[in-house]
Amino acid sequence: MKIDLTDTTASKINKALVQGRRAIGTPAVGMVLTLVIVTDEENAYDALKAANDASREHPSRTLVVVKRVSRTPRDRTKSRLDAEVRVGADAGTGETVVLRLYGEVVDQAQSVVLPLLLPDAPVVVWWPVDAPLDPANDPLGALAQRRVTDTYAAEEPVRDLAARAGSYTPGDTDLSWTRITPWRSMLAAALDQVVCRVRGVEVEGEEFNPSCELLAMWLADRLDVPVRRSVSAGPGLTAVRMDTDCGPIVLDRADGSLATLSIQGQPDRAVALKRRDTAELIAEELRRLDPDDTYASALRYGVERLNAGPARPEPEAVPDPVATEDPVAVAEPVEEAAKAPAKKAARKAPAKKAAAK
Repeated sequence: MKIDLTDTTASKINKALVQGRRAIGTPAVGMVLTLVIVTDEENAYDALKAANDASREHPSRTLVVVKRVSRTPRDRTKSRLDAEVRVGADAGTGETVVLRLYGEVVDQAQSVVLPLLLPDAPVVVWWPVDAPLDPANDPLGALAQRRVTDTYAAEEPVRDLAARAGSYTPGDTDLSWTRITPWRSMLAAALDQVVCRVRGVEVEGEEFNPSCELLAMWLADRLDVPVRRSVSAGPGLTAVRMDTDCGPIVLDRADGSLATLSIQGQPDRAVALKRRDTAELIAEELRRLDPDDTYASALRYGVERLNAGPARPEPEAVPDPVATEDPVAVAEPVEEAAKAPAKKAARKAPAKKAAAK
């Protein structure tokens, strides 16, 4: 069921929701959270489709905030709110309200969204594109317990990752981090099967892919070993190679769906590691609403390493001629070394007296 409202208010939208629930015979509200999607008109359809698919696992009230940019200065002064209310089969297992904001009301989106939130239910805000660099200080992000961004849609993913690390607030997360969950699980399971020390790691994937960068940051943070990034044609992540003292461990995925896990001394195994769509990613993020400390640690560690730059080589030690001639002198304590000149002077004194006589 769809109800179109033109030049409306939040009060009228709430009345339309109640009217729609009664019309389809479900007056009770059985939703567990409010999902706010902030996007543009071009990406609204794909984002709403992914949210509807995820609502089968997480029944929710979905509020799609579409900020319409006025083309003429005259239209910018006209504030208007249009809404499309969907309930029943048209909204998955929850409720959907598409909000189109015009004019000055675009800058007051939080005032429109606040009366439509479910009472006593968590709020999640998702930016499919054009996410703010500081989601927690965004007016809409301040309403949420969980803020989901996607660095993959940014023009400069590495720069955005650095900004995310500087402004991180508990509750922030990124779909680029969610994409590597199967990789992290598989690599952790592979290391559980062997007793060895990891000496170095290589992460291979597309250039400027934020998921590859985050996986490299996570491995460097957890293993405390040097991690090298190599570029491939993709798609996405293609391989992770770990150099251990028990032999190499390789997780290779060349076709984007099936990967091969190779461990020294064991037969190769084929593992399912397909690229997941947006609906699966957002459904995973809605399963947990507590802060992701692992993501925060990996992000901050990796950005600190990037800001530190390459380590400067230490100057070569100049050989000490005294230590070369007399190795025992190097092992002497500092006090004994300080007393050495006095002993030499005491030894030379009798010789000078004998010469005087």
